[in-house]
Amino acid sequence: MRIILLRHGQSLGNVDELAYCRVPDHALPLTEQGEQEAKAAGPRIKELLNGDPAAVYVSPYVRTRATLRNLDLGDQVERTVAEPRLREQDWGNLQDPVRQEVLKHQRHAFGHFFFRLPNGESGADVDDRLAAFLTDLETRMRDPAHPTTALVVSHGLTIRLLCRRLFGWSIELFESLSNLETCEDRVLTHDGKAWHLDRPFDQWRPSPDGETQGPLAPASGS
Repeated sequence: MRIILLRHGQSLGNVDELAYCRVPDHALPLTEQGEQEAKAAGPRIKELLNGDPAAVYVSPYVRTRATLRNLDLGDQVERTVAEPRLREQDWGNLQDPVRQEVLKHQRHAFGHFFFRLPNGESGADVDDRLAAFLTDLETRMRDPAHPTTALVVSHGLTIRLLCRRLFGWSIELFESLSNLETCEDRVLTHDGKAWHLDRPFDQWRPSPDGETQGPLAPASGS
């Protein structure tokens, strides 16, 4: 089994934080650069698929669905499932810029995993819904009728937490890792016993508990 994780292309919120004050998070579009990033990622994802069909699980946000559309994977997509559990961490409704700046500083000091945003979620809340998603996904992928490759198009924090849950990383390691860049991917392969990550996430500091991201294994085209 194999899971390809892809972060969405550059969105309006990535270049204009005040956009969150005007536009609901789920409705933020890709920028023109984000559209081009997604189009450029298409051949790379097709190469990873190597002609095999894939089941696509995509966050229902506008920016993730637009990213998937611009990949232009055609008939290599066996099925597409809009999966709300893959959405970004909920920061509440339309955001107040002054309040959000205060919350970001509080969250950084408190810890990104446990800090619960008022009217929103903590990282732990996202982790819980991803645990349920992964249980469902692994069950589906064991069905012979399901493709052996799943493409997950989601968000930076969500992808990090999905890997934290799948590999059992410590909270300290999770908080030391950086999000993927827009339209950056990671490939997870299952060798019959355990999942492996094709390459590590960037770290902005060593994990305080000394934990690492291993074991790593090169992604295969099979």
